[in-house]
Amino acid sequence: MYDVAIIGCGPVGAMAANLLGRAGLNVVVLEKERTHYPLPRAVHLDHEMMRLFQSAGVIERVEPDMVATDGHLHVGADHGTIRYMGTVGKPRPFGWANDYFFYQPELEAHLRAAFADNGAISLQLGAEFLSLRQGEGQVTVAYAQDGEGKEVIARWVIAADGARSPVRKALGVVLDDLKFEEPWLVVDAEVDGPVSFPQITGVPDGADLQRLSVMMCDPARPATVVPGRRNHRRWEFMLLPHEDDAAMMQPEAVAALVGAWMKDVPHRIVRATTYRFHGLVAERWQVGNVFLAGDAAHQTPPFFGQGMCHGLRDVANLAWKMAAIARDGASEALLETYQPERDPHVRAVIGAAVAAGRYICELDPAKAAARDAEIRAAAAQKQGETAADLIPAIADGIVIAGTPGAGERFIQPLLTDGRKLDDLAGHGWRLFTRDGDLPDNGAVAAWLDARGVPAVLVRPDHYVFGTGEAQTLLEARAAMLGTSLTVAA
Repeated sequence: MYDVAIIGCGPVGAMAANLLGRAGLNVVVLEKERTHYPLPRAVHLDHEMMRLFQSAGVIERVEPDMVATDGHLHVGADHGTIRYMGTVGKPRPFGWANDYFFYQPELEAHLRAAFADNGAISLQLGAEFLSLRQGEGQVTVAYAQDGEGKEVIARWVIAADGARSPVRKALGVVLDDLKFEEPWLVVDAEVDGPVSFPQITGVPDGADLQRLSVMMCDPARPATVVPGRRNHRRWEFMLLPHEDDAAMMQPEAVAALVGAWMKDVPHRIVRATTYRFHGLVAERWQVGNVFLAGDAAHQTPPFFGQGMCHGLRDVANLAWKMAAIARDGASEALLETYQPERDPHVRAVIGAAVAAGRYICELDPAKAAARDAEIRAAAAQKQGETAADLIPAIADGIVIAGTPGAGERFIQPLLTDGRKLDDLAGHGWRLFTRDGDLPDNGAVAAWLDARGVPAVLVRPDHYVFGTGEAQTLLEARAAMLGTSLTVAA
């Protein structure tokens, strides 16, 4: 019997396996396909994901193929900047750049290669989910492999089996439709030179269009231009009401759309396909001992590049809780906080993406001009924003609500020896006090001082459990988890 069976070995399932295996749990991964998908799908992740790669012990594998970029730029109907979520010249409180682009087949290969480093992880390829049944604190999963019916038994199941999730359907879980659906053509290309942008006014000093995700909010044709790693670039073009999906995927139509951005730059189309950008959230993320994660639990429009990030946050949330129960004797009820913590988080970010999508997809020129004026006025009232600002604090669950900083992501300063805080303090529960002796140039002490607290207790997924007196924090944690765990101080 396994501790956890994971269904699906895309980035979310593979990350779950690495986190759980590294924590000492016995894991089996069932993946329908024999090889990982060879073409790019997700392309963006943020600093929080890089920190989770640290936790999973895979950062050395994945970092060389990550390209740090400078954020997001939204351009109005008049080809003037209306919103800039840039990071150039701004501090990196979490130890990593805010935005990274990557090539998904490479990332999946790295995550699978790391299985050998992270304990007892069995990967079963060509294993197609058939059904499951639950009882007596365990789940029996039936699957087909090489024409043969097989079963595996696990204490818990994580379904990371994608937007069409057979597991979600087998459980009868329905999706809450957030009423956003727009057709877009997504084109990936290998490009031997810079993208040719039209003249854009109001680009902030220091902003490099080649290093930004640029959203052209043009009612004639909304489009996004996304930088990638090395010579990979992505374009996303909104399909207009009169356009047919199949016709727009034809090579001549794709060449005409992309060619306008390439001028005389050599390029090769790798993939062109249409998507319906959705806002959907599962009504139930947990059914007994089965948990939905990633696209099986929620789907977001891609306008802030948070789709895969949501899924990695899901499994980071599950992994530390499952480890606390299986390894440290915490209460099984701990897992009942999964959806209460993650669902509001996801809905807030999807809500922001849907709101952006509604203004990005505006096709009426007069309404687009009014939109531009409104967004510029709002931007003028801000001191500058980044995509990191979209992520809310955890409000309910394993946090001491009401204490300063509770539910926020905790900082990860660089240390005087060039390492990052987690490299010194570890990746479990961490208690930091004002009188602690850290070689961090005073960053943690400054964080505590800014909130007027003597100590902070940080969860294994790097969110703040609570702040206050150290002993009070430890007692509160023991009460919530139903156990006493070791903590790095």
